[in-house]
Amino acid sequence: MPTVHLKAGHVQPVWSGHPWVYAQAIERVEGGASRGDEVRVLDPRGNFLGRGFYSPGSAIPVRILVRDEKTKIEEALFRTRIERAFRFRKDDIGLGTDTTGFRLVHAEGDGLPGLIVDRFNDTLVVQFLTFGMKIREGQILESLRAILRPRTIIDRTPENIAKLESFTATRGVIRGEEIDALRFQERGLLFEIPMEMGQKTGFYFDQRPLRKRVEELSRGKRVLDGYSFVGAFGMSAARGGAKEVVSVDESALALEVAAEGATRNGLADRISFVCADARTTMQNAHGAFDLTIVDPPRLAPKRSAKDAALMLYAKLAELGCRATKPGGDVILCSCSSAVDLHDLTRALATGAQKANMSATIWERHFQGPDHPVNAAFTEGLYLKALVARVETR
Repeated sequence: MPTVHLKAGHVQPVWSGHPWVYAQAIERVEGGASRGDEVRVLDPRGNFLGRGFYSPGSAIPVRILVRDEKTKIEEALFRTRIERAFRFRKDDIGLGTDTTGFRLVHAEGDGLPGLIVDRFNDTLVVQFLTFGMKIREGQILESLRAILRPRTIIDRTPENIAKLESFTATRGVIRGEEIDALRFQERGLLFEIPMEMGQKTGFYFDQRPLRKRVEELSRGKRVLDGYSFVGAFGMSAARGGAKEVVSVDESALALEVAAEGATRNGLADRISFVCADARTTMQNAHGAFDLTIVDPPRLAPKRSAKDAALMLYAKLAELGCRATKPGGDVILCSCSSAVDLHDLTRALATGAQKANMSATIWERHFQGPDHPVNAAFTEGLYLKALVARVETR
């Protein structure tokens, strides 16, 4: 088996359980490894650290799947780990009754780096994020079929990831029937996401716990849902008894889907939908809202974009504060792993200062438990949100 030797000074993270081997950590590769091959990873003294798939040319040439010499990386391993992931979500988290849409396999968090699987009732959406996983697609799909018996399996591997890993993304139905929409429930709310909507796998399951909290916080309040996408936060607020909800997004299609969802769930009388830039809407709100949700798309896809992203988060925090009346709450979110909780907190403080307000954080939220994080893999905790009470300075 080809072998990857690490440099001195780069062993500790991998030894402690970090699943990624960065390019700068590699001293040399022996044994003629090709992309997608299984490789062994050794420290400078020749001690075994793990085995994973090789991605030459990537900033992360190896993602480790197993930590012993004996376990075979084959269909039985995929089936065991997918089964374990499913049981965890069903038995420990309690998903699958009034919530039939959730993250089934969360890559590194479920011991399958390079693989994402989301469940939408009887449809599965997969993403193959490494060539090593892609060439084992048949084993993975057979495992999913055996465990979940899905009606349809859809590939939504991002084209930029496929290009980086040097394969062609299939994108579309790869097993089962053609469908026109992804249909599922979240905490009893009904959703239908048309197939032409291409964000991620089709929905943002990771914010489910925060949507539940928004529902609890919204009674009797005027709520602004910036960057609403298909209106999940807005519907949660309306069901929680909000006096009024304004959902804002620049996508007319997203708002059309959101409006249909509000009608489907009997909430349309309390939600208005505005096709506009959320920043402009917040700027013009002049403190009209009791609760403002600021959940923008990822602003720092790479660490090199972090500084620029922090300036944007601070601006969004300022606008969110300006949109909120004194004594109200602002929720500021970031889905950029390069922006940590300290960074986001600092951006909130800066934005509040510029709005001539003070912000007191009283809750912090992260991605839901169906997006688990290996304790050694801090990059995996990508989603964070601050709930802050704002007052005039």
